[in-house]
Amino acid sequence: MCECHCHDNYNLDTLVPMVGVVTDIRQETPDVKTFRVNAPEGGKLFEHKPGQCAMLCCPGVGEAMFSITSSPTNKEYQEFSIKKCGVLTDYLHDLQVGDEITVRGPYGNNFPVDTELKGKNLLFVAGGIGLAPLRSVINYVLDNRDDYGTVDILYGSRSADDLVQLKEIQEVWMKAKDTNVYLTIDRPQDGWDGHVGFVPAYLKELELTTDKTVLVCGPPIMIKFVLAALEEMGFSKTQAYTTLELRMKCGVGKCGRCNIGSKYVCKDGPVFRCDEVDELPDEY
Repeated sequence: MCECHCHDNYNLDTLVPMVGVVTDIRQETPDVKTFRVNAPEGGKLFEHKPGQCAMLCCPGVGEAMFSITSSPTNKEYQEFSIKKCGVLTDYLHDLQVGDEITVRGPYGNNFPVDTELKGKNLLFVAGGIGLAPLRSVINYVLDNRDDYGTVDILYGSRSADDLVQLKEIQEVWMKAKDTNVYLTIDRPQDGWDGHVGFVPAYLKELELTTDKTVLVCGPPIMIKFVLAALEEMGFSKTQAYTTLELRMKCGVGKCGRCNIGSKYVCKDGPVFRCDEVDELPDEY
């Protein structure tokens, strides 16, 4: 009799929906809210690692995969920063504190914070809502500060109003030990006295040293030009990691929606070293 191994990449716990209670909602930008979710009895729904995702479901409306933006070092709750861009996200944005959703997870692999990144100087490059999956890693690193070298964070958005987690950036990240934060917006704006320009161009302006491991996330076109800028600056693609969680659908390798060449993003990722991404077909 044939022994089936098709389910080896996940376990039952990740498939069973758990009820989560929305305990806090923050309006980050005009179209992004951060939702804090707890188990009904309090505390986190499950443990996760930086870069992993979870499936949020609203019965009768739909479900989708979202990055867990809070750090695993936070033992009290989990957070999800969600951009309003469709039927499900419209519904989520109408939720109130005290409402319930269901959550499954965690899914995918994680950024190698305890192996390849440990002891390294780190450079985070994010654009727009692409900060969401990196926030978990940044806060994990800052909560284990002595395990890592210098931290540089470059974050850009269309406008100052579209900067996600700005309060945390200003009050926590900018004040952290050996941490440099660089913010930029695409076009000039009244009241903004910071840098103006696209993220890849600003990255080259900064003239950072190449003794860093890079974590990048944002729109695919931004990632493409950031990687080109890094290569021009002397970085190797083996020094950079990114996440393709936007390609994930079912999370367990069954629907095929996240297939790129020989890879299934949900089974082999969503975190990839950038030389691995370079080997994927041009569809990405």
